[in-house]
Amino acid sequence: MSWKSLDDLDLAGKVVLVRVDINVPVEDGRVTDATRIERIVPTVRDILDKGGKPVLLAHFDRPKGKVVPSMSLKVTVPALEAALGRGVIFAEDCIGLPAKQAVAALSEGDILLLENTRFHEGEEKNDPMFAAALAALGDIYVNDAFSAAHRAHASTEAIAHLLPSAAGRLMEAELRALETALGAPERPAVAVVGGAKVSTKLDLLGNLVGRVDHLVIGGGMANTFLAAQGVDVGKSLAEHDMTDTAREIMQKAETAGCSILLPSDIVVARAFEAGAESETVAVDACPADAMILDAGPDTVARICALFETCKTLIWNGPLGAFEIPPFDAATNAAAQKAAALTEAGALVSVAGGGDTVSALNSAGVADRFSYISTAGGAFLEWMEGKTLPGVAALEAAGD
Repeated sequence: MSWKSLDDLDLAGKVVLVRVDINVPVEDGRVTDATRIERIVPTVRDILDKGGKPVLLAHFDRPKGKVVPSMSLKVTVPALEAALGRGVIFAEDCIGLPAKQAVAALSEGDILLLENTRFHEGEEKNDPMFAAALAALGDIYVNDAFSAAHRAHASTEAIAHLLPSAAGRLMEAELRALETALGAPERPAVAVVGGAKVSTKLDLLGNLVGRVDHLVIGGGMANTFLAAQGVDVGKSLAEHDMTDTAREIMQKAETAGCSILLPSDIVVARAFEAGAESETVAVDACPADAMILDAGPDTVARICALFETCKTLIWNGPLGAFEIPPFDAATNAAAQKAAALTEAGALVSVAGGGDTVSALNSAGVADRFSYISTAGGAFLEWMEGKTLPGVAALEAAGD
């Protein structure tokens, strides 16, 4: 990793442009979940402690290059102030006179938030002129938005080539965690991949079988793999047109020496609804009128035993239809086991993806994993082995 961190730059007296992700949910003019805001606090405080003047760059929603008042970042100011414990100045634009005047008026200890970068077409087009207008406001650029790093936008990519650049604390933590989990993992390494469809995770599965020693497949996509082996999955969610692809992935895994663990017993029901009657049967005994909604206890025992033999775990996607009990049992049990091994120092566990974070929160173990990524798309693309433009720009700046 050749990128610089905040520790590598002299920030004293400098205007530090900080790309953050505060694209948070809002209802009735109030932020309803400030998690993303809270995660940028260490970076902003470190910049202040080092004598820098943080100027926050961010997008909000999808205004598509037009000024949309309902998508103004001004709505985030109260939540930012609450998280940071101090006032936050707001500028009505991210470039031009409003931004220049706000930056010029900054005193030591001030924090400035600029208006939505996506109010300008140049942001999503990665326009060099727009990036130059942003860069003209500051002395140093810091990217603390890993969750936006898979986008080649002006505030995430082009600007990093125009100023001395570094990763913020959240970006740094994310990159180190992912490098530990997938770049150079301590072996044996196991990946858990769940979710509904094989078709949405082809690149992910194809990359993982060459990078880990064991692959646990759960959720709806496990049904597709079972069908590919000739198992009758009844009325289960399965992509029967993807069975050839599933067989190709299994062959690729065998060639790479990666074992694939699929359910050996299953929890089935006739309806996917709370209180639906369910039963556990062998994997080859799914009734024709039933659907597979979770992995059974024998499968969970096999997964937990596998975890005990591994040093690194990377997890994306639930093992069953975790949204409705009792079909969360397999995910909860496996997650509890991973958390216990992590706390015992026996396992490095990194997880990410929207459903994954929800499932681990439901299991009550999110704070017991080594690292939980909230960067859905960027996390997936990293797992798929793709180059992330925002990270590549920081690495180029660090060389």
